[in-house]
This record gives sequence, C-alpha cells and structure tokens, in this order.
Amino acid sequence: MTSLTRALRDERGITLAEILVATVVISIGLVGLAVVIPLSSYGVHEGNALSTATFLAEQRLEEVRNAAWTTTPSANDCLGTSTGDAAPSSSGCARTLSPAQATVPNCTNGTACTTFSDESAVTGFGSYGRKVRVTDCGTTACAGITDANMRLVQVTVTYRPMSGTGAISTTGGKSAVLEMIVSRRD
Repeated sequence: MTSLTRALRDERGITLAEILVATVVISIGLVGLAVVIPLSSYGVHEGNALSTATFLAEQRLEEVRNAAWTTTPSANDCLGTSTGDAAPSSSGCARTLSPAQATVPNCTNGTACTTFSDESAVTGFGSYGRKVRVTDCGTTACAGITDANMRLVQVTVTYRPMSGTGAISTTGGKSAVLEMIVSRRD
C-alpha cells in the first residue's frame, strides 16, 4: 500500500494538541480583527462626514454661481462682497424667490440684505456649519487675477469629527473648503 492510500484510510481523527494549536491561531486572528474594527469605523465615518461637508459646500457654490451679478440692463448685485468676517451683503440686489428657496431672503433693490448668511447649523445637517466669503478680485488679487469683473467665492463647511472612543467629538472640528472664481454677467 502506498503512503497516500494509508493516509486516506487513517481514521484516528484530530488530537487534542492539534485542536488547541488551531484554537490559538484562530484566536490571534480574531484579536487582530477586533483591533482594526474601531479604526475602520473611524475611517468610514470620516469619509462620510467629509463627503457630506463637500456636498453642502458644492450646494452653496451652486447657489452663489446662480446669484445675479450684472451691469446691464440695470445694476443687480446679489453676490455682494465680504468685509472681514461679515457675511456678504449688497445694496444693489433685487430678487424674489420661490417658496422652495425660503432659506434665502428676498431683496429689494436699493436696500442692503444678507445674501449668503453664516449658518451655525445647516438645516437637516445639525452638526455641520457653513459660511460664505466673497472677495472682490479688483481690489485683492484672486489666484493671481486682478479684475474688477471677477470675485473669489470661498465656502467653508465645518463639522465635528468622530472621537477615538467612537462618539461624535464635542470639541474641535474639521472643515471642507471649496473656492470658485465667478465673473460678472453682462
């Protein structure tokens, strides 16, 4: 009989020592996996939080991009510019919005109104804050461009990251910043 045939007919089973060694090897593998779970959980949460922050910033950039800023037929500046940390406002903005846009105020031409106010908590996203800053590229160079017909828009969305214990941090914060240069439409 060959050794292969003998090995196939061996019906003695597994010894206690073999079971103990297999148990130790499997236990070491499971402990290794248990150590990785909190780290992967943090990574998934951080990715989700950053994606949400980027979405909220892109949403506001789209609103800013669609804001009226024209010279003809009449001056209409609903984009405005920021001064320091103040929210952008304009005295030359005329707009009436639909009820679906109720979070943005209506403006009457000739009166100042805040077009993109700071939000300490974004509606529907309580742990996210959002602010918009608009810089006039005619007075301050924007990415090397000095042109009075262009403005740099910076949207910053802040959020609270997950702490090392797996809970949402109550202190500190992270942010996603998106910038875009817009030009006056004539």
